[in-house]
Amino acid sequence: MKRRHFIKNMTLGSVLAGLPIGGLLTSGCTYNSTQQDEFRQLVKTLLADWCDGMLKHQIIDPENLQQHGALGCPSCDHIHGRCMDAVYPFLYMADETGEAKYLKAAKLVMEWAENNVSQADGSWTVIPNPKSWKGISVFGAIALGEAIHYHGHMLDKETLDRWTRRLGLVAEFIYNTFTINFTNVNYGFTAVYGLHLMGKVLHNPKYTNRSKELAKDVKNYFTQPNFLLWGEAKPIDKKSAKNLYGVDLGYNVEESLNSIVLYALEENDNELLELLDKSLAGHMEFLLPDGAWDNTWGTRHNKWSYWGSRTTDGSQIAYGMMARRNPAFGRVAFENTRLLQQCTAEGLLHGGPHYISHGIKPCIHHTFAHAKPLASLLDAGNKLPKISRRIQLPAETNYGVKEFPEISTWLISNGVWRGTVTSYDALYHKTKPVQQATGGALSMLYHHKVGLLFAASMARYIIVEKNNQQVYDGEDFALTPRVEISTGDKWFTNLYDLEAKVDYSVFNNKISFKVDTKLQDENRELLPNEESAFGLSYKFSPEELEISASRTVNNITLNDQASLVLPLASTNNQKVIQSTPTKIEIHKPEGVVVMESNVPLWIKPMPKGRAFNLVPGIEAVPVYAKFDGDKDKVTVTIRVE
Repeated sequence: MKRRHFIKNMTLGSVLAGLPIGGLLTSGCTYNSTQQDEFRQLVKTLLADWCDGMLKHQIIDPENLQQHGALGCPSCDHIHGRCMDAVYPFLYMADETGEAKYLKAAKLVMEWAENNVSQADGSWTVIPNPKSWKGISVFGAIALGEAIHYHGHMLDKETLDRWTRRLGLVAEFIYNTFTINFTNVNYGFTAVYGLHLMGKVLHNPKYTNRSKELAKDVKNYFTQPNFLLWGEAKPIDKKSAKNLYGVDLGYNVEESLNSIVLYALEENDNELLELLDKSLAGHMEFLLPDGAWDNTWGTRHNKWSYWGSRTTDGSQIAYGMMARRNPAFGRVAFENTRLLQQCTAEGLLHGGPHYISHGIKPCIHHTFAHAKPLASLLDAGNKLPKISRRIQLPAETNYGVKEFPEISTWLISNGVWRGTVTSYDALYHKTKPVQQATGGALSMLYHHKVGLLFAASMARYIIVEKNNQQVYDGEDFALTPRVEISTGDKWFTNLYDLEAKVDYSVFNNKISFKVDTKLQDENRELLPNEESAFGLSYKFSPEELEISASRTVNNITLNDQASLVLPLASTNNQKVIQSTPTKIEIHKPEGVVVMESNVPLWIKPMPKGRAFNLVPGIEAVPVYAKFDGDKDKVTVTIRVE
C-alpha cells in the first residue's frame, strides 16, 4: 500500500515570499542534489542505527508484564514511560526494510504501555505510576498518530483497529484537558499539531477545529525584538525582576516550534509561517558552527545537552521543513543531525559529546525521542525541501555584537571567536536554587579553528525532574567561567548574581565587555563588609581573548581566597602542558590552546583527569588563577596556535 502524506504543497508565491529573512546571508544558495542526498542518507543511517540500538535494549520477558516490551535504560534505575514513543520509528523501519523485528518491537512497546502507563481517562503517564505526570500524553499521541497515518498498512486489522481506538481515547483526553497555556508553552504548542493530526487520522473535525482555536493564540508568545518563544516557566507567564519572560532555547527549537511549523504548513497559514520565519531565524543565532545549540542561558538549562535538550524531539523538523523559505534553516538541520551522529555510540544517543570519553552511560530517552523527527523527515518525501550546506550560519559571520534584551544576553562574533555573555534573571523553579548561567558570565566560547572552549553548566547540578535527569556520582564541578570564594562550607560566586550590570564597547577591531557583580551563595547571601563586589571584563580581539577579574574593595583578607576559574573544554586524551607557572598549553587535534596569566595558574586534580558535568555533557580542564595579597586584578589571555 502506498504511504499517505497530508502536508500540503506550498504555493510558489509563499516560497518566494520567504526569501531571504532578516538579512541573513543566503549567498551561494543554489541547491546541490548530492548534498540533499547526503542529508537524506545521514538521516536514514542514523535512524536505522538508533532503532537497532533500541532493539538491543528492549526487554523480552513475557512472564513479567511490568517490563516486557519496554526499553531498558542503561543509565537510569527506572523505565521511561515515554518509551512507547518509539512505536513510530520502529513502524517506519518495518515499512522501509520489511524486517519483522521492527514490527514486533513496535507492537511490544505499545503492549507494555497499555499494561503499565495507560490510564482510564485516555492518558499515559511519565512512569508506571497513575499519579505521575500525564501531560506527556500529547507526545505519545503524535507518535502513535503518525505511526498509524503513514504506516498503518503494516498492521493486521485487529492491531490497527485497537491502536486507532486507543488514539481516539487519548485524543479525547487532550481535547478536554489542554489549552494553549495548559502548563509550559511546549505542551500547548504541541497540542496544536497533535489535535490537528488526530483530527485527520480519526476523521473527526472536532479535534481539527480545536487545533485551529488553539492556534489563534500562538502569535502572543513571541518576544520582541528577536521573536524568541517564551513560556518555559512556572507559571507560564511569570516575569523576572527585570520584567523578562521565561525562555528556553532547547525546548523551543526541539519541541514547540516543530509542532507549529507542521501545523502552519498543513494549513498553509502564511501569516503564521511568516512569524515562524522570524522566530526560527532568531533562534538560529544560537546555533554554533558544529551544530550545537547554545542554551547556556535557558530557563530549563538543567535539561540542556550540547546538541539540544534531553527529552525533546530535536530541531530537524522545524528547520528542515522550513528550508524552502530560508535555505539557512536547512543548514541548521544538517549540522545538528551530524552532531547527533557524532554523539552516538552502540546505537544510542549520548547526552553530550564527552559522555563516551568520560565513560558515562547514555539515557535511552534521548534516542527514542530524537528518532521520531528523523522518521517524520523521511515520511515527508518530496515535501522535504532541498537541504544545502553551502549557506553561512549567523555564527560564522563576523558581526560584532548582537543584543537579545528579552533574555539579557549578548552574542559576540569577532574574527575567530564566538562568545555569549548573559545576565538573564528568569528562573524556572521558585523553590530550588536551580541556576543557569547568569551574573555576567561568559557562558559560551567557541573558536572557529579548535571548536568549543567554554560551555556553562548549572551552578550546582540539581535534579529538577527525577524521572528525566541522570544521576552523576562524580564531583559536582561547575563548568561556567566565574569568580568564586569558598569559605567554610559556603561557596560564593557571580553565578548566583541576578543583578549583575553588563556594559560593552566596540573600538576598531576590539570588543570589550565590563561586568559589575557581587559574589553570593545559592541563597543569594552576600559576603560581609562589601567583600562581594568584583569586576569582570572580556576583551575580544581577532588574535586573542583577555579575561580579567578585579576586586573592588582593597586590603581585605577574605578576597585573597578569590579565584578566577576557567574550565576549558577538553577530552581526557588531549595533552596538557604547563611550561611555566603562568602558562598552560592544551593540545587539541586542530591546534594548541594557550592560556597565560599575570598570576600562577593551577589545575585542580580530578580522578579521570578532567572535570565533567552532565550539563551539557562536557569534560574540561579546571584552571584556576588565584588572587594574592598584592594583586587587585587577575588577567588570563587565551589564544590558539
